[in-house]
Amino acid sequence: MKKPKIKKNDQVIVIAGKNRGAKGKVLRVLPARAMAIVERVNLVKRHTRQNPQKGVQGGILEKEAPVRLSNLMVVDPQSGAPTRVALVRHADGTSSRIAKKSGATIG
Repeated sequence: MKKPKIKKNDQVIVIAGKNRGAKGKVLRVLPARAMAIVERVNLVKRHTRQNPQKGVQGGILEKEAPVRLSNLMVVDPQSGAPTRVALVRHADGTSSRIAKKSGATIG
């Protein structure tokens, strides 16, 4: 499997599925499953039992469920539009991610 180009704390937009058009920050990337958890996107309800020892209130809680990486695109930092990501090596040996649309550095 290829290494994902989407990283934690990236600003992304959902391009397919029931949450299409939603923007959010990546909270966690699950490369083995090709999924990511995005803030306030793909919310599901979980019925949770109260547990005073762990400090869990209980009741019906909303939490984010994973979204396929193929349904996400990184947001261009300059224009705010969805863009692809390229890896660029510099002369000093370091590499950085850039937006294909504007050439701006991501992250």
